Formats: sequence, C-alpha cells, structure tokens
Amino acid sequence: MTTRRLLLGASAAPMLASVLSRPALAAYPDRPIRLVVPFAAGGNTDILARIVAGPMSERLGRPLAIDNRLGAGGSVGAEAVARATPDGYTLLFGAGGPLTANPVLQPNLSYDVQRDFRPIGLVGILPMVCQVRARLGVTTLAQFIEILRAREGRVTVATPGNGSAAHLALELFMAGANVRATHVPYRGGSAMVPDLISGTVDAGFVELPSALPLHRENKAPIIAIATPERSPHLPGVQTFIEAGLPGYTAGSYGGLLAPAGTPPEIVATLHAALQATLEEAAVQSRIVEVGAILGSAAQRTPAGFTAFLEAELANARRAAALAGLRPA
Repeated sequence: MTTRRLLLGASAAPMLASVLSRPALAAYPDRPIRLVVPFAAGGNTDILARIVAGPMSERLGRPLAIDNRLGAGGSVGAEAVARATPDGYTLLFGAGGPLTANPVLQPNLSYDVQRDFRPIGLVGILPMVCQVRARLGVTTLAQFIEILRAREGRVTVATPGNGSAAHLALELFMAGANVRATHVPYRGGSAMVPDLISGTVDAGFVELPSALPLHRENKAPIIAIATPERSPHLPGVQTFIEAGLPGYTAGSYGGLLAPAGTPPEIVATLHAALQATLEEAAVQSRIVEVGAILGSAAQRTPAGFTAFLEAELANARRAAALAGLRPA
C-alpha cells in the first residue's frame, strides 16, 4: 500500500508542478521591476523613462524602479541588461548612444543589439538641433556654414561626447555641407551649457530638449533642426533639409527593451502596459512638452521598434563611413 501511495505521489508530481507553474507565470510581475537608464538622472533619456514609468507601474501593479547606470556612453547600462536574467524584472530604457552610435564607434562592444535584446516599443524621438553662442552673429544655418568655410577648422562645435548620437550628427553635417570644425566633446549635454553660454565654444549639436531652455532665453539660439518638418516648438527655425542638406535628419530616441530570451508572454504584458500608457493624452502631452516626438503607432510595437532600430543602425554606419570614423 505504501509503495502504491509513493508511486501515485510520484506520478502526480509533474502534473502538480505544471499546474502550479501556470499561476506563477500568470502572476507576472510579482515584485518590483528594475528599469535601467544608461545615463544620468535629469537627462533627456531619463526624463522620457520617468514619464512612462509611473503610469506603467500603475498598470502592472508593481513599481518600475529607475536605476541610472552610467558609463561608456551608455554601454555600461546596456551591458548590465544584456547579461541580466531574462525574466522580465530587468529592463533597459535604451537610447541612440548605446543602441546606435556605440555599436558603430566603440571597439569590442560586449553586447550585440540585435542578438541580446528584445525590443518592446519606442517611446519618443529626440531630434538633434544646431545652436550657436549668442554673440556669434548668425541666425541661419546658411550663415553658420559661411563662417565654417571662412574659418576653416577653427570654429568649435560641442557635443555631449565622443561617439554620441550628436557626434555622429555633427560629422554627417560636416560631410554633407563640405565644411570642417573642431569637435569639442563633453560628458553629457548639460556639461557643455556653461561653455556655450560664455562663448568658450561657438556652437553645439545636441538634442532639442537640452537646447530649448537656452534658445527661449536667447542665450544660445537654435538655427536648425534635424527633422523632416519644422517643430511646433520652433516654427521659425528651418530644418537642415530646408537649409540645403537633402534628406538630413538626426536625433536620439528612447524606448523599452528586455534581455533576449525573455518569454513572449512577458514581453506581451510589458508591451500592453506601455501601449496603454502611450495612449494617455497626459503622457503624450508631457512627451511633446519636453521637446520629443511621439513614436508612431507602428514604432510602439515590438516589430516596429525592431525595424526602427535596424534603420537607425544602418544610418549610423552610413554617417560614420561618410565622416571616415572608425572604432577607437
């Protein structure tokens, strides 16, 4: 009798484990989720992440705790997520640096964007702009190009860092306009602000949200924006395309990704929470208010965000090739 009971218990064990595993999986998430932002708190990527983290937390029933992991142009944070257990409890709020520029410009990168991540959805695009010090005496990109040609290589242009999305945008601009300037890399967009205001550097390539406050205060006017059409924030500012650079668009972005191997049902749960969050009028208004452009309905899906990342990577490789940049 004892043997029979043991055998029955042993045969029932796999069935019981199977039954128990279903509620456990269905209960995701059952603890806080770590959302890695690979840049400093208060930066553009961090701001976008925090705009969606709160509403997503409410929908998921668990907090999305922001973890700012800095270093190597965003690569430190991206690597941490790429190597994390793919269980849905460590996510990346990715950006142009670690997902687009670094794979092109950083040698021996420890992760592969297409192999190591599962895109969930694009949140917003951060268009690049060119702004100049107030006393440079230019109000249009055409005038700026004239100065670049007249002072060949002596005009200084700041970016948030070597190998950043802004650096690639600057190199693409110089190649397209056939001009040269002295690139001055900083450690982030906010770090270059004092020198731009004081006139230590002549101009800057930076994301629109970082540039808007200085533009509005007439401390560093924006003279061109790298979008297909003019921004509602800057109706009087030409696009690079209007200024004579056909097809010139550039910028960074923010979007949600999970480690490769994350179960499809967990990705679906996260996407549903993100999608519902991005449909909120208040969330959309906040994204636009900070100077970002909402991702399209298609780009907010895993497949659409994947296609977006592939296109961005191809553009980055093209920009690097035109500028003669190599991993270093």
